[in-house]
Amino acid sequence: MKEPYYEPNVRDTETLRAVAHPIRSKILGLLRYEGPATASELGRRLDESSGSTSYHLRQLARYGFVEEDPDQPNRRDKRWRAAHVVTSWRRAELTDDPEWRQISDALERRQILKAVDEFQRWFASEERLDPRWHSTGGIFDNLLRLTPSQLGALDAELMAVYDRYRTDPPPAEPGEPVRHVAVYQQLLAFEESPL
Repeated sequence: MKEPYYEPNVRDTETLRAVAHPIRSKILGLLRYEGPATASELGRRLDESSGSTSYHLRQLARYGFVEEDPDQPNRRDKRWRAAHVVTSWRRAELTDDPEWRQISDALERRQILKAVDEFQRWFASEERLDPRWHSTGGIFDNLLRLTPSQLGALDAELMAVYDRYRTDPPPAEPGEPVRHVAVYQQLLAFEESPL
């Protein structure tokens, strides 16, 4: 991937607007989690026409979010892949631009709603998981007292851990199942205790 994933890869309103489109966000998520795909494959997965997914793929490519898969087996059906591991921006980057703030806020709210939806799906299917999953992971909350620079250091350190687990995780035990694991990080400063 082009940049460490904790560095912003969106720095202007037009690019943020381009990736904020709901279908484009879904396409990008599928390419990241399921790997390279054609417009037709994505269309079937999203219940969209291949013309629609093809258009959105071209828009994502225009803004640097996707690229042609160099390892595609068949040049006739163009396969696309994500160009970055995640989409990131700093909400304070363009605070003088009301559209930037509006799009950023909407995307963050969408991520929170997605996290709640994924939790509900997990909760509904937890009993169907291999029992080995029940003693790992979980939901945690911690309340820390930090300065802005300490919060920045914590953020960078956590992102480095995620990068390490993405690229070089510890060896798996023999026969262990593999699943996608959702990690949601909220590092939010409050003037008063949120409790």
